[in-house]
Amino acid sequence: MTNRADSGRVERVNGPLVEVSGLSGVAALDVIEVGPLRIAAEVVAIHEGRLTAEAFEYTGGLRVGDEATAQGRALSARLGPHLLGGVFDGLLRPLEGGPTWLEPGSLVARPSTRSWPFVPTPLELGAHLESGTLIGTLMSESGVQHRVLVPPDVFGKLTWLSGAREVAESDSVATIDGRDVTLFELWPVRRARPARARLRTDEPLVTGQRVVDLFFPVAQGATAAVPGGFGTGKTMLLQQIVKWADVEVVVFVGCGERGNELADAVADLMALKDPKTGRDLRERTVVIANTSNMPVMARVASVYTGMTVAEYFRDMGYRVVMLADSTSRWAEALREFSSRSGELPAEEGYPASLSSSLAAFYERAARVTTLGGGEGSVTLIGAVSPAGGDMTEPVTSQTVRYVRCLWSLDRDLAYARHYPAVTWRHSFSLDDTLIANWHAAQGRVGWSESRARALALLAEADRLASVVELVGIGALPSRERVVMLSGRLLREGVLQQSAMSENDAYCSPKKQSALLDMVLAVHDRCLALVEGGLPASAIEEIDLTAVIRARDETGPDDDAGVTRLRDEVLARMGTS
Repeated sequence: MTNRADSGRVERVNGPLVEVSGLSGVAALDVIEVGPLRIAAEVVAIHEGRLTAEAFEYTGGLRVGDEATAQGRALSARLGPHLLGGVFDGLLRPLEGGPTWLEPGSLVARPSTRSWPFVPTPLELGAHLESGTLIGTLMSESGVQHRVLVPPDVFGKLTWLSGAREVAESDSVATIDGRDVTLFELWPVRRARPARARLRTDEPLVTGQRVVDLFFPVAQGATAAVPGGFGTGKTMLLQQIVKWADVEVVVFVGCGERGNELADAVADLMALKDPKTGRDLRERTVVIANTSNMPVMARVASVYTGMTVAEYFRDMGYRVVMLADSTSRWAEALREFSSRSGELPAEEGYPASLSSSLAAFYERAARVTTLGGGEGSVTLIGAVSPAGGDMTEPVTSQTVRYVRCLWSLDRDLAYARHYPAVTWRHSFSLDDTLIANWHAAQGRVGWSESRARALALLAEADRLASVVELVGIGALPSRERVVMLSGRLLREGVLQQSAMSENDAYCSPKKQSALLDMVLAVHDRCLALVEGGLPASAIEEIDLTAVIRARDETGPDDDAGVTRLRDEVLARMGTS
């Protein structure tokens, strides 16, 4: 057995937890490899020269006395042009083309065998280049141009630049201050990639989903959480955001879900067509898949790996949306890890550091000025799966503290076939004021007022619904009966949206505002008729199906068609 400073021996194995002695110069969160299969593990504790590490892979067959070697670095992601269109595990190792069951050490992160046509940026030899400078591009048919940048830790005089040619991932394309720049780089996943400045997030992430964009909008570079129990439509909502969100790159992290569920979700995702280009959506998507039967530490690493990939494309000047499904499974992995390492448990057995871990994760979402002087953003949307739909459990309650938007999914709405089942009772957006300024700049000056009126109408209609259950609709005053009618029109004509409808799967901001204005105009006209002496029962008999059908009978961008239908409905009501 060798006894070098970078080599030690395994002293104890307890599931994924491995204790090692004889390694010096190793820091916490460094990666070591243990056993003949070189199983990767992350150092989580150091005490009197004895290391405690958590393995990223199955440790079956690992024995006391097996060799352990230090890698001299923290867990790092291999970033490069091979990412788009790929499916990877939590350590960013490719899953496509792998065996049905992964063996320890069988999928070592390796360079891609592909090559890409490299087109250099016109730069003068001898010029001083800063980190983030564009040195070339890779031609691509996906619509997302891969930009080769000077890595964050490299700067200096350009002494050589490759000409236009086919290059492999490990080929050098430039030499800066004696260092070769290749198409790939390694970056520690737990460390945020640097940027010049964080910018104010005042532009919305347009998702095309009315309940989100109208009532609970999220800004580019902000954060949102989607808590919901089983059967509430989380996956469908996330797929709609993946398909329609106004971004160039999508990073989807499936963290800890059941294998068959994650396989179905990935298959559905890979089958989607990009509505912008008509090509496969996967060409601008990166999928990181970690099922519940994979090792705990791989699940913990997967969300950091996904965020690092998202920041990598952000640094190229792209708008990126990252979806983590679900952060509850990630938190459960943190709980299991803390239990094995002997930490004192906090609420429901979760570690006391759960709150700070969630905060550090969501904090990495941002809209920034990149090192190269461009602008990019990472918008983070985390799905939460509270056990039994309990919204007071620790992961949900702690997540709410750190996100800008909450899209709470309601079981009753879902069972009533109201989709998306985002409830207006418990959801919120802290970005609405800034986004109202963006809408005003687009010519929709009354957007904020209309939104506030609609939310107030929904709240009042909900309050009256419990009264109606007791005394019946006929016992209500005329004005309150109009509120009930308007609440139904808002729910069915604006909030409900069919992902299967060609006209309604996506709704542009201008059509969203037109639909909302139509319902509010009908509401105002009904109130005027009631005040003029018309009985509420007569108003309830007016045919208002055109208001509900407007979403399906007009195109995704046809706000003029909605306005025309509104005028026709109001004209008919004027003669009633």
